Formats: sequence, C-alpha cells, structure tokens
Amino acid sequence: MDQTEQLVENQREFFLSGETLTYSFRKEQLKKLKNMLKKYEKSIYQALKTDLNKSNYETLTTEVGFLYTEIDFTLKHLKDWMKPEKAEAPITHKGTKNYILSEPYGVSLVISPWNYPLQLAIAPAIGAIAAGNTVILKPSEFTQATSSLLVEMINETFDNTYFAVVEGDKEVSEKLLKQKFDYIFFTGSTTVGKIIMREASAHLTPVTLELGGKSPVIVDKDANIDLAAKRIVWGKFTNAGQTCVAPDYLYAHEDIKPKLLKTMKKYIKSFYGKKPLKNEDYVRIINKDHFHRLQAFLTDGKIVYGGNYNEGKNAIEPTILDKISWEDSIMQEEIFGPLLPVLTFSNLDDVVLSIKQIEKPLALYYFGEKLPAQQKILRDISFGGGCINDTLYHLANPHLPFGGVGSSGIGGYHGKYSFDTFSHKKSVLKQTTKFDMPFRYPGGKVAEQLVKRIMR
Repeated sequence: MDQTEQLVENQREFFLSGETLTYSFRKEQLKKLKNMLKKYEKSIYQALKTDLNKSNYETLTTEVGFLYTEIDFTLKHLKDWMKPEKAEAPITHKGTKNYILSEPYGVSLVISPWNYPLQLAIAPAIGAIAAGNTVILKPSEFTQATSSLLVEMINETFDNTYFAVVEGDKEVSEKLLKQKFDYIFFTGSTTVGKIIMREASAHLTPVTLELGGKSPVIVDKDANIDLAAKRIVWGKFTNAGQTCVAPDYLYAHEDIKPKLLKTMKKYIKSFYGKKPLKNEDYVRIINKDHFHRLQAFLTDGKIVYGGNYNEGKNAIEPTILDKISWEDSIMQEEIFGPLLPVLTFSNLDDVVLSIKQIEKPLALYYFGEKLPAQQKILRDISFGGGCINDTLYHLANPHLPFGGVGSSGIGGYHGKYSFDTFSHKKSVLKQTTKFDMPFRYPGGKVAEQLVKRIMR
C-alpha cells in the first residue's frame, strides 16, 4: 500500500471511529481553522504576492476575509443545521414521526484551483468539516508558494488522519482519483471536470463540480451608465480577470455604448492608474502558457483601450476590444484574463437568443432599470447565478448557493449549502406501536375499498 492509499485508509479509520460526528468536535475544528488563518495571515499575504502579485487589499477582500466570514457564519448556525429536520406525513402515515438527518459522507477530496488558491481550497473544506467529514486537499501546483504554505499551516494545525494536504502535479491528482473517496469537490475547468466525473463513477462517488464558462454582462439602454461601468470594471479586472464568474464578454446597447466605453476607461484609470503595468499591485497572469494564449486574442477586433503587456512580468493591461463577432477566437472559449470583448445590440431578444445558443454560463449580469426586461433575462436564460445591476457580489452572500448548471458545474455551496453539499440527507420514519392501521395489509374487499378512498 503506497502513501496515498495509506492516507485515505487512515482517514477512513478515523472517520469510522465516530469522533467527527459531534457538534463540539466540529465546532472546535472550525475555530482551529480560523485561528490558523489569523496566525499565518502575514505569510498568506506574502505567498499570494509571490504567486499572483496580489495586493494586501485584494488578498484580504477576496481570499482571507471571505474565509473569516464563511467560518463565522458556519459557527453561528452549525448547531441548528445539525438538528433533525421534521417532515410532514400523509394521513396514511398517522402515528408516525418523520424526519431527515444530515450525516457526513466520510472521507472527502477537495481539488482546488490556482486563481484564488487559498479561498477556493479552504472554503469547501469549511463545509466538509462542518458536515463531519475528513478532508484531503489537493491544491494547484501552479501557485507553489500558497500550496507550500497550505501544507505548513494544515500540518501544524491538524492531524493528517483528519485534514491533510497532498501536493503534486497532474499525476498526483490522477493517483488520488483512483482511490475510493466518499465525496469529491472540484473547482476548475470544464475539461478537467469531465475527467473528475468519469473517475468518480468507478466508485459511484458523488461530486460537486465548480466549473466555468463564458459569463455575459448585458448593459441595456436604460442602465445607470456610471455605476454599470464602475461595477463591470471591478468585476472584470479583479485578479486580472482570472475569476470564474468574471464578466467574460459585454453586450452593450447601441444607444449607450459610446458613453459606457468612455466611462469604463475612466474607471480603469481610477482603479489601476494610467499605466497599469507599472502598478506594483496589479495582478499578473499565472504562467507563460496562459499569458501567450491571452496575448493571441489581442489580434481580434479593435483595441479601444489597453492592449499593452509585459511578457517578463506575465502582465497584460486591462483591455477593451470592440468590433467583435461570435466568429472571433476570443469568443470560442472562456477568456480568464483581463480582456473584455464588446458586442453591440439593439434588441434584447437577439441577445437572449445568442446566449442560449452556447453552453450555460456560470454567471450572468444584467444592467437595466425596467422590471419586465430583468424578468425576461432571468426567465429565458439558464445560468448558475448572477446579479441585476452588479457583478460578482452574489458570491459574498452566504445565504445564496453558489454553483453552475450544465457545463458550468454541478451542485452548489457557501453557507448552509456547503453543509448540505457534504451531508447525506437520511430519511427516517419512526412508526408507532400503540396501534396498527389495518388497510395496509391484504384483507379482501373492505380493505380494498378503504385504500381506494384514501389514496385516490
């Protein structure tokens, strides 16, 4: 038995001991997790600066701060979440008590990506811990400083029979996926998500897949242009566009498009300076392969803002591309970078039709004041989640589930939805022994007539 197999078996043995089942144990582990983050907060800032050139502000707001909020919310509500949930019963079940128990699956595997290498590693683990599972975390090898720090933090804080980190490349992930896990949670590309699902099928392991896709932002002619521009620039260029729910492309109504683009340019300068490549806090592209893939898109359409890059730093300016069509290469795949292609529309029905022709997006953002148009977008287009008159902000509400649909993902999490994701819902009926309903048993015409009366 190699190390990977042994680790899974050790965690399974610990889980079967029943120690993770109590509220007091889970509460204690969540507190330890929060204290761990506080203790290592300076090191976290340094690691994310090394990996992605993230500023302290961006690390605080999109990584560490998010996790503090998620842990606090979970600690506040966990006792209630763990209580049996009462269920109603029909008249045929008179005398019974019915309820639903949330029980942990067992040994869980969390595979996290590089774009938010701390938040997207720990956030699912919060749900797994709250639900009473053990956790094996496989962080991305592309953010080595954060990955190494995760090993150091978690090894010091937890026993690896309960919470462990396994570092490595694609081969390590493949080896992990051959093991029998009780739950797999993956965040990453749709292509890899299909591989995860295929490997999980060998053991019929349930999965949550947090994937991606081309998420549109639509700005209608009656939108508040200043706020739309400000919120789109923030949502698109945070983390240099390397966000799964970043607006991937913009549909702008022809009447307001010139003003919208002009205002967006203003906010790019306001947020990142006139020369973003010289901004010491501007996030870099993760690696050379990704940089060159994005660089190739700069030949599509017409650059109306930005377009400069520094190959040595793996950095590309916030860039707006106009004169784009669905035939351009930039519209054939998720961009995942600081390039925003712009399409023009005059009729909202045409926008709806075009978006419905492609795979269902992870997110959708609509800017406009008229309720019928808002309702049309929400009713006619399928997407994971999104905002009216904002971008990204739905992620920060722990009362909302976050997840995709179709090729953009399976399942959701955040807040109670994380607890539910890592919990099997066990249905229980407790029958009375004080009396017995005779109609349930075969007994001739009288029983048959009674059943007909009750069940029709």
